[in-house]
Amino acid sequence: MRQILRTHWHNLLAALLLVGAVLVGFRLWPHDPLRAWFPSSTAIYDADGRLLRLTLASDDRYRLWVPLEDISPSLVDGVLLHEDRWFRWHPGVSTWGLMRGAWITYVRHGNPQGGSTITMQLARLIWHLDTRHPAGKLVQAARAVQLELLYSKHDILEAYLNAAPYGRNVEGVGAASLAYFGKPPSRLSLPEALTLAVIPQEPARGVPGRINGSTVIAANLKASRDRLFERWATRHPVDEAARPLFDLPLRLRSLSRLPFEAPHFVEQVLAERRIDGDDDMRVKTTLDLGLQHSLERQVRQYVEHAGDRGIRNAAALLIDTRDMGVKAMVGSADYFDASIFGQVNGTLAKRSPGSTLKPFIYALGFDQGLLHPETVLRDVPSAFGPYTPENFDGHFLGPVTATQALVRSRNIPAVQVASRLGHPTLYEFLRDAGISRMASEQHYGLALVLGGGEVTMQELGGLYAMLANRGEWRPLRMLADAPRTKGTRLLSEEAAFMVMDMLRQNPRPDDAVAAQPSRLPLYWKTGTSWSFRDAWTAGSFGPYVLVVWVGNFDGSGNPAFIGVEAAAPLFFRIADALRAERPGLVEPVRRNPPNLRRVPICIASGDLPNAWCPQVGSTWFIPGKSPIRVSTVHRPVVVDTHTGKPACPPYDPSRTRTDVYEYWPSDLARVFAQAGMPRRAPPPLPDCQGGGQVAGDPPSITSPLKGSTYQIRVSRLGSEKIAFSATSDASARMLYWFVDDAYLGSAAPGQALMWAPERSGRFLIRAVDDRGRGDSRELRIGLME
Repeated sequence: MRQILRTHWHNLLAALLLVGAVLVGFRLWPHDPLRAWFPSSTAIYDADGRLLRLTLASDDRYRLWVPLEDISPSLVDGVLLHEDRWFRWHPGVSTWGLMRGAWITYVRHGNPQGGSTITMQLARLIWHLDTRHPAGKLVQAARAVQLELLYSKHDILEAYLNAAPYGRNVEGVGAASLAYFGKPPSRLSLPEALTLAVIPQEPARGVPGRINGSTVIAANLKASRDRLFERWATRHPVDEAARPLFDLPLRLRSLSRLPFEAPHFVEQVLAERRIDGDDDMRVKTTLDLGLQHSLERQVRQYVEHAGDRGIRNAAALLIDTRDMGVKAMVGSADYFDASIFGQVNGTLAKRSPGSTLKPFIYALGFDQGLLHPETVLRDVPSAFGPYTPENFDGHFLGPVTATQALVRSRNIPAVQVASRLGHPTLYEFLRDAGISRMASEQHYGLALVLGGGEVTMQELGGLYAMLANRGEWRPLRMLADAPRTKGTRLLSEEAAFMVMDMLRQNPRPDDAVAAQPSRLPLYWKTGTSWSFRDAWTAGSFGPYVLVVWVGNFDGSGNPAFIGVEAAAPLFFRIADALRAERPGLVEPVRRNPPNLRRVPICIASGDLPNAWCPQVGSTWFIPGKSPIRVSTVHRPVVVDTHTGKPACPPYDPSRTRTDVYEYWPSDLARVFAQAGMPRRAPPPLPDCQGGGQVAGDPPSITSPLKGSTYQIRVSRLGSEKIAFSATSDASARMLYWFVDDAYLGSAAPGQALMWAPERSGRFLIRAVDDRGRGDSRELRIGLME
């Protein structure tokens, strides 16, 4: 007998082990996770976790997968209490529930009841089963057992909560919590959690009607929720204190009120995620929704008020220079306005930047030792080979400092500096700074300085952020978890600092506001593209870089599209609004570059002052890099008091006096005369001049252009003429020209001498003034048929 019992126990144990092995085999058999059955939406959040948009999943459902651990325990327990109290113990099918449902439905002919467990409901959702008939119920039960064999109770409950219907095309507690209550399911209150717990039984009850705002939940839904709370309170007596909350009105947000914030920004984030193959369902961005709303409001109001000038569209971009995060992006004045192509993201459009690239010309000039902020440049009619730029206003100012030239956006000085740049050139600098889709450098030539190329607002914002970050370029960031790169140094700290100091001196166009003291300086520059197609203002204040664009996406021009008149007002509206809304806004602490000094300069020339300079100022100076020369504009002339003419040494103190004259180069003297401000011409010095007289500057050839090649048709050889011209010191009265040491002729300063070459090849051109000072350069002549 004992042997028989032992045998039975062995058989039973073997059977149990076999069953256990089968069950373990089912669990270990390779199969997809339940999450793979349900495509997910993507939730885009701002930097503070505020929802920007919930996208549709690939099956046109709002469904956001949430791990069970991130769902409110009140919601989990409420669902189990309401739908399947024995979920954790049954094998996927409740015999009692099926029998009860069949009795009520088919015997008593009451309201149809399926008696489905949570596992059976999940099976119906996964395999889209028709369970209205007994045969369908049998299939559903079999599938439920299959699920129980393959997956744990944790996985099944998690999948059901993420797939349950919540009205219309909302499925799962993740999407339902965001859609109806505007919060993640981990932060639901008890009334909200129990409301979501009862909706899946009759999903249509959870959907608000056609309303513009929110609405109180339907009476039958409230009654169902309150009945659940009565059962809940029996099991959780401590929650009896929450009863007054269930008497308060509970509002469900309409699906039409789902957030649709920062549309251009969100769409760019989604597009870049698709390219990168990123499948993360929750995306936290760098955007600040408060700043976004502020920019949108200012752009909208500005366009409304400026409509009478034909301004109908604008875009704005705000970047935090500390981490290069995009904080706000307004791609158009109205995303939903088809008449302005509002869905186009203007911050990604390639447009001519006008003069907004000029600060980088001067920065490169500082780094290459060509000038400093107070170097005097020539704003005079100039030709650079075949390129003859003009100023926006058609006038010339004569001598201007580099700071004045940048602040007043003079074209000629900027092109002059650009023409002298070595490596990197402006083109090479822009290429290194990530400006995309550029043509060849030869395609642009010097026109690139004045906006001959095209950049996007985001690229331009990156350039100005580099200035604010002391010459280090770093890529923009739109995702909160994007790595913060170390950066690439494209400008020295000193050059970036000096350019920022120059931009700070740019006076605001609204003088009344400008007169008010501000502890937060603004650094800004405007730009206007050719044919008045684009108006720009770019700059920085506090920790932010702001870029503003006004124009039309179809490229049509408007005389009102002038940077300082169309874009600058919007720039300052936004800057003033942010400073008012955030009174604690301060500029990041930035140390002055270590290798930077203040040195005295003669204001008239921008060079180190000589003994006769009447006005001395100061400028920033990079030791070992900035140009060093003593000013020669102011020079003494010893005059015979009896004749009024320059005297020859030795000088008799009783018969001579010393007068100081301004010796301006010929091109600047001509501009002064044209402007009605002629300078007193210094007297011609006698041949005996010396004895303390300043030597003066040699002539500087302006035509032909350095390094140029002139192409002449074979048939025109000997008759085609090339103009020779040069600027000269005020002490010079005549220029003598030579070609390969052969004398060509003479011309007064400011006048051109024409030369007709009779052969091709290389020639050495020299200009010598009547004081023996000279300049030379090589000229190449080519032939073409």
